Amino acid sequence: MEDVRPVLILVIAYLLGSIPFGYLLVRLLAGADVRETGSGGTGATNVSRRAGKLAGVVTLLLDALKGALAVILARMFLTEDFGVNWWVAASVVLAIAGHCFPVWLGFRGGKGVATGVGAFLVLSPLAVACAGLLFILIVWATRYVSLGSITAAAVLPLFVWILGGYWKPTPALAPLFMAALAGASIIIFMHRANIGRLLSGTESKFK
Repeated sequence: MEDVRPVLILVIAYLLGSIPFGYLLVRLLAGADVRETGSGGTGATNVSRRAGKLAGVVTLLLDALKGALAVILARMFLTEDFGVNWWVAASVVLAIAGHCFPVWLGFRGGKGVATGVGAFLVLSPLAVACAGLLFILIVWATRYVSLGSITAAAVLPLFVWILGGYWKPTPALAPLFMAALAGASIIIFMHRANIGRLLSGTESKFK
């Protein structure tokens, strides 16, 4: 019998990512559908607009946790030395995709930023720290969370490549870089409406 663990872990990664913590918190605290507020997403920024900043912080932490857990499970069960391989990379992408396209909410979820942060905090914390610093600087200067998120997502693959030792690559670097590239592509795609509003000058600023 062939090993079914990879398929099971990938399904679990998607299902973990698809847990709609932001949607559930707003339902619990405000009795509303967070997708009817602001950008229409289920992420921390939109939750904070509907249910307060504390709810937004809780959503951020829980969304990051599910990304981290998806990676930890993949490394535990699909690698021999808690390393990084293509199955782990696929788990990252599926966790982010699960957040963005949750089966429980008709495939209409958030933008994947926090889930991606949680996953890469386990895989490449220094790269996340560099991208996070850029995110903070952009949001501080412009008050546009979306612009900070888009920029941080765009540069994360570069930081992963540089800090992962591109001059002396290891077997883990290629799957790690491709996971960052695929995850960033999904996140930027999910911000396409924000990009349009940024270009037109109608994007909401974070207060």
